Amino acid sequence: MRLTSWTSLRLIASGMVLISLSDARRSITASSITGTVVDCRTHQPIEGAWITAGGRVDRTNRSGQFQVTENTRDVGARAVGYSRLRAATHPNMQIALEPLRVHGLYLSFWGVGSKVLRDGVLDTIERAHLNGIVIDVKGDRGFISFKTGSSMAIQAGANKIVTISDAPELVRGLHRRGIYCIARIVVFKDNPLARSRPDLAVKTAQGGLFIDREGLAWTDPFNKAVWEYNIAIAVEAANAGFDEIQFDYVRFPDKKGLQFSKANTESNRRDTITGFLAAARERLAAYNVFLAADNFGYVCWNLDDTGIGQCFSDIGTVADYISPMLYPSSFQFGIPGLRNPLNDPYRIVFSSLERAKQRTGFSSLVFRPWLQAFNDYAFDHRRFGKLQLEQQIKAAQDAGADGWLLWDPRNRYDSSALSQISSELMTYNSRSGVADRLR
Repeated sequence: MRLTSWTSLRLIASGMVLISLSDARRSITASSITGTVVDCRTHQPIEGAWITAGGRVDRTNRSGQFQVTENTRDVGARAVGYSRLRAATHPNMQIALEPLRVHGLYLSFWGVGSKVLRDGVLDTIERAHLNGIVIDVKGDRGFISFKTGSSMAIQAGANKIVTISDAPELVRGLHRRGIYCIARIVVFKDNPLARSRPDLAVKTAQGGLFIDREGLAWTDPFNKAVWEYNIAIAVEAANAGFDEIQFDYVRFPDKKGLQFSKANTESNRRDTITGFLAAARERLAAYNVFLAADNFGYVCWNLDDTGIGQCFSDIGTVADYISPMLYPSSFQFGIPGLRNPLNDPYRIVFSSLERAKQRTGFSSLVFRPWLQAFNDYAFDHRRFGKLQLEQQIKAAQDAGADGWLLWDPRNRYDSSALSQISSELMTYNSRSGVADRLR
């Protein structure tokens, strides 16, 4: 299902008018408003939908009901598995959310600044009837793609290269195309900040600056100044109009013997990752954006925090979406019953998602996996073509995930293969009675 226009008017049975934020600000302020959030297709109530009114955030009850007690002209509403919107306040209002499964492609820090790569990704999204894009706002090397007001970023040199000249205009243009926009922010792997502020950096056992296998330094996840730095960037992205903030590298380095500002225990790591995400959610509440976290694929299987602070049962309490990186090439030890993951990409994705659901008890819609669109690097270097893409996509769909995201660091996707997969899976869904379609 392609997203409807952000500026379109929608009339629903209650007489409630859903309008854009700029129009909503012209409506009359209400002192106390009650309402209900429903599915726009089935008109069934949506339990647990987020309601944002002024500085307050509430959840709908089992009947989809909420009450707004603050004076506000409009309220924001969102729910897992649905699109987000703002609605002008109205007595006994009813807010109808549209079901949404995001099927998207990744566009890197450099890719978004390249007309050739950017247009290629957008053309693939159009041809394959996809509806989402993940854009690096703060990429793997710590550079921020648009001009920021952060003095720390300027001091660190993180903003010396700008690849998005006008972020709000970019997002508006993508929304006009019906594309759901996700801002990817790499958090604790941050070479510019760690090198410019060693007091915020992870240290080696000898007290020197920790440098990872890629030659990059990391910031200390325990340090609240690092939290604030990344959350401020997320707020800027939300203010630019992105629909979702996706935190990546929201974890500790996967190396033993490092020095941090607190004891590196599993309890401390888990509390810190959850604490950061909770703090981000609180600061982003007024913007009614979704919050997501990327995680190692093995987190689906491991009983501990994988030594990096990632545990789905924790993260799912403070994030709307969990995006495990289910790249078959990254499962170098395989999974139970499957030693070589390249031989069965479907099973890697499907079994991992099923395992995650069983262990957490979360709805399948909480999970939106990253899938592999790049060639293998760990086993036999085989090409990941149409067959491997189709197997992964079908697995995510069969597991009931909230869509999927394709990762290729080169930003070069096979439009022809994805178009064929889209057509074939829509036919498959029609035969099997599955309601979720690729468009």
